[in-house]
Amino acid sequence: MGRNSTSSSLRNSATAPVNQIQEAISDNYVIIFSKTFCSYSTMVNMLLHGMNVNYKVVGLDMLEYRSQIQDIFYKVTSERSVLKIFVNGTFIESAIDTYRLHIEEKLLLLFHQSKLKRKQPYRE
Repeated sequence: MGRNSTSSSLRNSATAPVNQIQEAISDNYVIIFSKTFCSYSTMVNMLLHGMNVNYKVVGLDMLEYRSQIQDIFYKVTSERSVLKIFVNGTFIESAIDTYRLHIEEKLLLLFHQSKLKRKQPYRE
């Protein structure tokens, strides 16, 4: 089954939050930024787990600078909602959009396209 790595924080460093976010998105094929109690995040986690996809979850409510991060996400995505899903660096607007892409087999296509360009999204 898919495996996830849950993190309550990005790296503890002097690096600006915007740089940490950019690095996290680029270093992780699939990354979810959410609150730890978000039911939509749980739905996406279950979907990715069932697809046998490796992904990382960052619990924004556990970060001391979560307000800064949410401001950054708003500037980048024009979305105020907390759940942010990135696949191969591409922002997917919501859990519903993630499911829609899955049903249309476009989510799987994103995984396969990146397989040629980047690290393997599937567990070995």
